[in-house]
Amino acid sequence: MARQSLRETLLDAGFRTIWDAGYSASGVRDIVAAAGAKPGSFTNHFPSKEAFVGEVLDRYFAYVSGLVETALAADGTPPVGRLKRYLDVITSKLEAADWARGCMIGNLSLETVVHSEPLRQQLVSIFERWRQPFANCIREGQASGEIDDRFEADDLADFLLSSWQGAMLRMKVERSPEPLERFKRIIFATTFGKVPS
Repeated sequence: MARQSLRETLLDAGFRTIWDAGYSASGVRDIVAAAGAKPGSFTNHFPSKEAFVGEVLDRYFAYVSGLVETALAADGTPPVGRLKRYLDVITSKLEAADWARGCMIGNLSLETVVHSEPLRQQLVSIFERWRQPFANCIREGQASGEIDDRFEADDLADFLLSSWQGAMLRMKVERSPEPLERFKRIIFATTFGKVPS
């Protein structure tokens, strides 16, 4: 069996370390120690902590994109049902972390954008790509009359993601699912509720 490369081992360890401690509290030494690697090994594979975190972020977004693709898949479920399905899938994952972890994209958005222009630009790009499948689903709901079309689908998708990030932030503060459930109750009774006649 092929041995995993040290680069992959470092990325795996860094992913876990950043999840547990955040960007600022995760030093290169912590990542190397978590990987069981030698102290100089990090710079053999990554030019900086910033570049390393950029790769961790790409990995996380690939994982999230898979969840989005599955939840929003056109399988006969109406668009609003698929949006609910996504939020419910994420809620179950947040529950597994005792409402303490949140979303790595949101966490890094709060923590890095003041200090790292490359990471800020990467996050801008991630949010733009993340919005697209939601906008497509919303557009489908608008075309069928299920979702109000007074607002552009892209704007509604942006509103959904931004508001959901805020609900997750409150969830982490309160260590409770109530901010998530409140968000879902309100958004599906208003924005994605019955189209006004």
